[in-house]
Amino acid sequence: MKLQVSNLYKSFGAHDILQGASLQVKGTEKIGLVGRNGCGKTTLLNIISGQEDFEKGERIIPNATRIGTLSQTVFNDKTITVKEALEKVFEPLKVLEKELEKQAMILGEDHSEKQLEKYDRLQNQFETLGGYDYEHEMKSVFFHFGFEEKDLDKRLDEFSSGQQTRIALVRLLLEKPDVLLLDEPTNHLDLDSIEWLESYISRYPSAVILVSHDRMFLDHVCDEIVEIEHGKTMRYPGSYTHYVKAKEEWIEKNHEAYLRQQDEIHHMEELIEKFRYKKSKAAFAQSKIKYLERMDRIEDVKADNSVIKATFTSGRKGGNRVLEVDNLVFGYDKPLSKVSFNLFRQNRVGIIGPNGIGKSTLLKTLTGQLPSLGGQYDFGHQIDIGYFDQETAAMHSTKTVIDTLWDDQPDSTQTQIRNVLAAFLFTKDEVFKEVNDLSGGEKVSLSLARLMMAHDNLLILDEPTNHLDIPAKEALEKALQNYDGTLLFVSHDRMFLSKMADKVLVVGPESKMYDLSYNEYTEKKKAGALNQIEAAPAGRGRQMKKPEPEKTSAMLRQEKNQLTNRCAKLEELLAKAEEDLETLRDLRYEPEYYQDYRKMDELEAKIDDKHNEIANLTKEWEEKMTRLEEMS
Repeated sequence: MKLQVSNLYKSFGAHDILQGASLQVKGTEKIGLVGRNGCGKTTLLNIISGQEDFEKGERIIPNATRIGTLSQTVFNDKTITVKEALEKVFEPLKVLEKELEKQAMILGEDHSEKQLEKYDRLQNQFETLGGYDYEHEMKSVFFHFGFEEKDLDKRLDEFSSGQQTRIALVRLLLEKPDVLLLDEPTNHLDLDSIEWLESYISRYPSAVILVSHDRMFLDHVCDEIVEIEHGKTMRYPGSYTHYVKAKEEWIEKNHEAYLRQQDEIHHMEELIEKFRYKKSKAAFAQSKIKYLERMDRIEDVKADNSVIKATFTSGRKGGNRVLEVDNLVFGYDKPLSKVSFNLFRQNRVGIIGPNGIGKSTLLKTLTGQLPSLGGQYDFGHQIDIGYFDQETAAMHSTKTVIDTLWDDQPDSTQTQIRNVLAAFLFTKDEVFKEVNDLSGGEKVSLSLARLMMAHDNLLILDEPTNHLDIPAKEALEKALQNYDGTLLFVSHDRMFLSKMADKVLVVGPESKMYDLSYNEYTEKKKAGALNQIEAAPAGRGRQMKKPEPEKTSAMLRQEKNQLTNRCAKLEELLAKAEEDLETLRDLRYEPEYYQDYRKMDELEAKIDDKHNEIANLTKEWEEKMTRLEEMS
């Protein structure tokens, strides 16, 4: 056992946070802590790391267990270089290296078995601790967080606070504590860095406890999920996806057990009432009373289903051509990138790219907050723009929540305003909270409520899921999936991107928009096939097709032969795909798969892909056959 906390109680003022929370960590477990904002996830991490005390309970951490947390990775001296800061992690190794060098010099004069044994012992210890490749590891981790070689020689105070946080995370990972505590580790990271960190944590040689709202990160990293709800902890083996299903099943089974116990209690109470006043049965009645007193009562646990219930609609349809961007250069004092793309009604375009490349700057330029540095862009007819960004969401105001929304929509009634606020979980007296007193998640919810009431037909969103807990993210996804307007958004949340983006705009040195969903884009990228994909139409709108020249009889014969050959090939491909589908279906009954939910999930995904392949082949075959019939 590496650590254990049992039956923890913790409150802040009159607000009880933890009410009997427990957690045990062994081996190399990767544990994800989940729960709604404010449920006590960070508090539990702080108690484990010793940064917060608790009112009741037990915290057992063996002396040998080293706990590492980002908040404890502090740079006291920010005038030193990054390299100096990171190399402090390896000071024990450097001491050992000097001892090894000293022992090598001794061996030059004394070849005794005793000295050879000491040298071998030191060398084995040095190798075990990674002494021969620590510098390579340091650079590898550092570069994967978006830094360059030249950054190693810069002073810490030359970096932004977000960059310093990333450097602190690098140092924490290099320290390799026995229990690694991570609170929202994917914040401030771009998609490539998130995927690398995912792989690193999965292979981390010791235990990890992490808090994250990134569902895909939790899915790919965690083998245990611990949920905090109503101050208590519940542990679920498996990934986040498995936890969601397992929790639903547990609640259902718990409810059935509760009903059975209630029937039993009711029956016992009837027996007690019937016999307690009869002398011959009084002892029997008393035994049943004691039985009920000792009974462990099952609580009818209800899932917390309070989620935002947003409905985004556009006030007017607007033109089919929403936005044309032609060689638009954007940046501040110097250009960051250049893009060209078209946006049409009901497109959902997700913008991705490395940190610092200018994704948010592009949105600010398109919304007129920054001047362009070259090129042009043009919005279509009757396009109403709604804009959301983190600066807007981090609003500061002494106004109340209800007045903030009412000032935006003065023609609305109080009932209408309160109904919208209730949809975003501002109920009763919460509507009279001062905006300055709201949490980060509540401010995002208020900003989204303002956006919803505006009924714009183009929503430009910059990281809309930041500060939202997982249920709120899922509710926002559902609302935006039903939105009848157009979406242009930046996000680092891969689950949000996979559900929302039907096109992907990659911003970089050579920006390009792909007519692919985010999932299709990632598959092509992993397969190294992106270069084979043509960019989605860009520039000044769609071009009129030139009339095709009339085909000669020879051209028609050639086309007919090509169609015939293609149809024959498609029939072969269909037969093979259907055979493959049957083979995959048979695997469902193999123990290797039905006993391993991860493999079963992967198998189901392959079956879905094969269904899609068959559908696409069938569609193409029908089109080719129709054309052949027209030519006959």
